[in-house]
Formats: sequence, structure tokens, C-alpha cells
Amino acid sequence: MARADFYILPQADEQSRFTFICRVCEKALDQGLRVFIYTRDPAQAEYLDRFMWGYREDSFLPHHRIGQTPSAPISIGWGEQAPDHRSLFINAADQLIELAFEFDRIAEIVVQDQALLDASRQNYVRCRDLGYELNRVDMRARQG
Repeated sequence: MARADFYILPQADEQSRFTFICRVCEKALDQGLRVFIYTRDPAQAEYLDRFMWGYREDSFLPHHRIGQTPSAPISIGWGEQAPDHRSLFINAADQLIELAFEFDRIAEIVVQDQALLDASRQNYVRCRDLGYELNRVDMRARQG
């Protein structure tokens, strides 16, 4: 059964969201999964690409933007771009696109920004209605 994980962070900023996306990527790589991070536009993809290079001094997240070579286990894309796998879809945009529902797993990182909260609620309902196994992880309780 397909699964959707919703990680609820206490922060409202995009940097916290990107940091947590990197943590999810690390865990996915440890599990042997390939990852596709969907961004809202090329500017966000470029920012995330640069962010991942400096995420931690003691680790490296092998990644590439779709269309770049060489390819890596973590792909970053936007618009109609799609990777050559359907393992883990991480949503860094607002609404989930149809492509997301072709993946075995979806991860949504929810920050305390009203527009993103509203979009995440809609994404949760959509996953529920499509029969996804839902997992809600409230990081506010763990960090507060």
C-alpha cells in the first residue's frame, strides 16, 4: 500500500523546512531509497541544490537537478520534470501534483506558515481519499 508521511514542524521558515527535507533524504538513502524532491519553480530548485551542498559539514547528500549529469540518488525537479524512478516523492512545493501519486511514498514537510498549512491539509485529504496509508509525525511535541 502506498504511504504518505506528514512531518509537522514547529518552525515557520523555509530554511527549517529544507533542513528537515535533508534529514528525510539521509534516512531514505540509508534505507536504499531513491528520492525525488519536487519544487515549486526553478529558483527554489536552485536554492535547494545549493542548500544541500552545505547542509552539514560532515556529510554529503548525492543529488542533482533533473537534466544535469551525472545523475544521483536524489533528484530535484519542478514543473513537468520527472525522475526515472517512483520510490520517494518529497513535496517542497505547495500542492501535490499528479506525478506524486505514482510514487510508493510521499513525504510532506509542514511548517507553520498559513498558506502551506492550508495546502498541506488539502494534500492530506487528497492522500486519504486515494487510500494512502497516512502517517502524521508531529515534531512540535519532540522539540518543545
